[in-house]
Amino acid sequence: MSRRLLIVDDEPNLLMAIAAVLRGEGFEVMTARNGKEAFLQIAKSMPDLIVSDIKMPLMDGFTLARQLRSAPHTELVPIVFLTAKDEIEDRIEGFQSGVDVYLTKPFEPLELLAVINGILNRVERTRTAITTLVGVESVSDSEPNSNYYSESLTEAEQRVAKAVARGLSNKEIAVELELSVRTIENHISRILSKLGLSNRVEIARYILKK
Repeated sequence: MSRRLLIVDDEPNLLMAIAAVLRGEGFEVMTARNGKEAFLQIAKSMPDLIVSDIKMPLMDGFTLARQLRSAPHTELVPIVFLTAKDEIEDRIEGFQSGVDVYLTKPFEPLELLAVINGILNRVERTRTAITTLVGVESVSDSEPNSNYYSESLTEAEQRVAKAVARGLSNKEIAVELELSVRTIENHISRILSKLGLSNRVEIARYILKK
């Protein structure tokens, strides 16, 4: 499946040139002349990445980026600024508005391609890693594998888990292990997360089964 890009620039010749380069590399390309047109295109089809100029009529790139980052359905879409504005203040505002990469004109098409491919490949690796992690965590929701999970708990977490199984409160565990209550709370939170459990009772059951 080809990756979908949205290119936003008010210079028609440059817009066409960028689109042609990217289409030549196998991307599906949508175009817009300003931020408002960009949102119309996004409403039709969600892009995998957006390349935008800053200085544009009706809605500039800074406003576009901020609005994209504030909307739940677009907050994670990668944004690349491609602009003639090269002052440090512009770069700072760009990153503060949420862009991932700031490139300046004139630019090298190969550099733009490298940036786009780098971002999209990273996004794909992240998605794959998350999918794999979720799959591992859901293998056995009802009864965790004791060998796997006992190895994943640290020595301190195992001591806390055993104390929970003995029915001690967080304050009592903190006194016994000479730790703060906040540290005990953090340990219990990590234990629940690692074991895929929901509460202290399930921690106790898990320890008693071992």
